[in-house]
Amino acid sequence: MNATYGIVAITLVALATLAIGAFGLRVSRTTSDFYVASRSVSPVLNSSAIGGEYLSAASFLGVAGLVLAHGADMLWYPIGWTTGYLLLLVFVAAPLRRSGAYTIPDFAQVRLQSVGVRRIATLLVVGVGWLYLMPQFQGAGLTMRTVTGAPGWVGTVLVAVIVVINVVSGGMRSITFVQAFQYWLKLTALLVPVFFLLHAWTSDGQPSPVAPDAWFAPFGESDAMGLYATYSVLIATFLGTMGLPHVVVRFYTNPDGHAARRTTLIVLALLGGFYLLPTIYGVLGRIYASDLISAGRADAVVLELPSRMVGGTTGELLGALLTAGAFGAFLSTSSGLTMSIAGVVGQGLARTGAISTITGLRLAAVGCVMVPLVLALTADRLPVANSVTFAFALAASTFCPLLVLGIWWRGLTAKGAIAGLIGGGLCAGVAPVLTIARQPEGWFGLLMSQPAAWSVPVGFALMVGVSLLTRADIPTNVARTMVRLHTPERLDVDRRF
Repeated sequence: MNATYGIVAITLVALATLAIGAFGLRVSRTTSDFYVASRSVSPVLNSSAIGGEYLSAASFLGVAGLVLAHGADMLWYPIGWTTGYLLLLVFVAAPLRRSGAYTIPDFAQVRLQSVGVRRIATLLVVGVGWLYLMPQFQGAGLTMRTVTGAPGWVGTVLVAVIVVINVVSGGMRSITFVQAFQYWLKLTALLVPVFFLLHAWTSDGQPSPVAPDAWFAPFGESDAMGLYATYSVLIATFLGTMGLPHVVVRFYTNPDGHAARRTTLIVLALLGGFYLLPTIYGVLGRIYASDLISAGRADAVVLELPSRMVGGTTGELLGALLTAGAFGAFLSTSSGLTMSIAGVVGQGLARTGAISTITGLRLAAVGCVMVPLVLALTADRLPVANSVTFAFALAASTFCPLLVLGIWWRGLTAKGAIAGLIGGGLCAGVAPVLTIARQPEGWFGLLMSQPAAWSVPVGFALMVGVSLLTRADIPTNVARTMVRLHTPERLDVDRRF
């Protein structure tokens, strides 16, 4: 790709992001503006923003790379990521909005009347956020190096700086507008080149992509190990979505529970349409870019195809458009993650009484970005989709049980929640560390690299079991809290605690 076109594309996306964020600054005045955009975001705008932050580098680049390298069964990733919103719609979206909380730790304290649960939930929000942020930063560095030839750290630092500026300047107001813009940028960036690529493919007289039988088998295997890996990924993606802090926080910005449900329905449509496109890139890559597999660069297939299939100035311009979309993916997802981490840490800082809530958020945004930034600059790069799966498994093993049981079961106690959060968090958190450090093989290696199938049941079982043993600790106001969570706003009832 022509480096000049790539640099121009990245510059335009960066400037557009800062300009839209500056507009958000003009309308951000109160604490509610910074944390939840004053709970006034419409379903259409909010669903676009959710699509913008949810469709990360793993979606924009990783899905096509997985399909290219490993086959059709990798489509379980986007299917799981989309279906997770259906479960979120059914079990979580409206009651969570009615809770009146700003963050997951807020909800935990309101529901269980426990500062201890809040603190553990805060640590887990930070852990999930860092695990998700690091591959975004690394992917930005890889894209910058691939497209422009610049050192990888340039793209990593650039994304981190832009994200911090937007969060510090306007909080949730700013990033809502930014993420909505970036969803449509990403969709356009993938959609427009597809027409040229399909035309080039049909005009070229090339046969349909041919793949070995293993390409269609579960994770390359047809035995028990392959089936386990498939189902573990499904569990992580189905249940992890409702526990991702940067996804959950967006539902606090809706005016009411009904709007939260409408938002989720629109998101399902937006994600379903988007995920059709990376699949096309992965399949076409079987013909025109299969060498990327052996080179270990399967994630770059989206960026490589226009120059290989179309060529000339048109191919370079299409590649630049895809580069803009990829950079938008890093920016939008990183913004949502930083906002979710800064929100919970900022509230903790403000509780000391030494600083204001908004100042706490701004300080937290700067501090919380530094750890994943340093890790991204120093650690070895993992495949984007694999890194994100670890974050989904951790969220599914901790926050999913907390939200589902907290919303739908009166019997959940603070001790039960703490046991489930710690137990599920240790199981899903230690597994990726062992995978990265030792890279074990066989069944043990598979259980560590895909922990959700056993770590999620551990989280649920500990919460239920310990809660049954500590029934005397059920919060005294649980009946009133449950009424608030499940009563539609259109009913004129007293909704104060």
